[in-house]
Amino acid sequence: MLSVKSLFTEYAGGTGAGAVKAVQDVSFAVPEGKLFTLLGPSGCGKTTTLRSIAGLEKPISGEITVAGRVVYSSASGTFVPPNKRNFGMVFQSYAIWPHMNVFENAAFPLRVRRLGKPQIKEKVMQVLTAVALAELAERDATKLSGGQQQRLALARALVMEPQLMLLDEPLSNLDAKLRDRMRSELKRLQRELNLTTVYVTHDQSEALALSHEIAVMNEGRVVQIGTPRQIYDQPKDRFVADFVGSTNFIPGTVTAVVEGRCVVRSALGELKAHASEGVSRNGSVTVSVRPEDVELSEGEPTGTADDNVCKATVSSRDFLGDYLDCYVKVGDALLLAKAHPSLRTPVGHPIYVRMKATKCVAIPAK
Repeated sequence: MLSVKSLFTEYAGGTGAGAVKAVQDVSFAVPEGKLFTLLGPSGCGKTTTLRSIAGLEKPISGEITVAGRVVYSSASGTFVPPNKRNFGMVFQSYAIWPHMNVFENAAFPLRVRRLGKPQIKEKVMQVLTAVALAELAERDATKLSGGQQQRLALARALVMEPQLMLLDEPLSNLDAKLRDRMRSELKRLQRELNLTTVYVTHDQSEALALSHEIAVMNEGRVVQIGTPRQIYDQPKDRFVADFVGSTNFIPGTVTAVVEGRCVVRSALGELKAHASEGVSRNGSVTVSVRPEDVELSEGEPTGTADDNVCKATVSSRDFLGDYLDCYVKVGDALLLAKAHPSLRTPVGHPIYVRMKATKCVAIPAK
């Protein structure tokens, strides 16, 4: 449905400064009916990429194609203006018109297109029903809650029956509980309506929960593209491992590489791990292992030959309800483990650590 190829976008710098390279050589494709997320920290280029797709920014080079139609191409000089692209867009600020009621807010794009009153009413009530606002059609927009305003902004974008939905951090203004609820609602709507969607966020849990596929961006470039599980379990570099969730980093040197697996000499002893792209024998690496994959036990664990097992000492422990944040020391290395609250080993006492080789990822050191 959407193809972005070799996209470059620059901004003029301040006085005496050179151009700011906001987006550099960004390429990805989004299949029809899928939700694709651009994830990264502030200033990484994700919103600029989205605005380039929408036509609100004009890139300096590259190509953007939607359903086989070229909407931007530097090679052919094509630039379709945003109002001709038939995309729906929801911004971080919902831009709800306060002088209109719910129905009129949703109907506005259709009135601009000069559709007849019966057709407008039918289409608007369909989308308001889809976002559970039909019973509030006559309510003033200013009297809606934050979650209702977010759904109204979504309805206004949906009423145009867009080929492509573009969402720029639409949940960031909501409180934590409402954000979780709206995230589930948004996921349900996207799947039920089969909407091809590009979603921008800096929230890792949001991206992991919503997406069919994620592109992690940093400094204007796409660092890694993959499913949520691939991004979380097999990060390509230290930035992705550190940005998406929390992790332990263990530096070391590779002593052997065989069929995507490797052995790393480290402060914890020899570690068996999954070898990321670029890992080679004698190379320096960082092994990433998630806290929930650091298993603790008071007795020596029984495992397979692929398990990494070592003795440690409990350094500190914090009770957080459904789990313990437990720091354990192995030699000079400190590891964070998310342990079951039933673990009773006191601080300063010995404990065993087990980490499955499939859960340890060796990343080339930079």
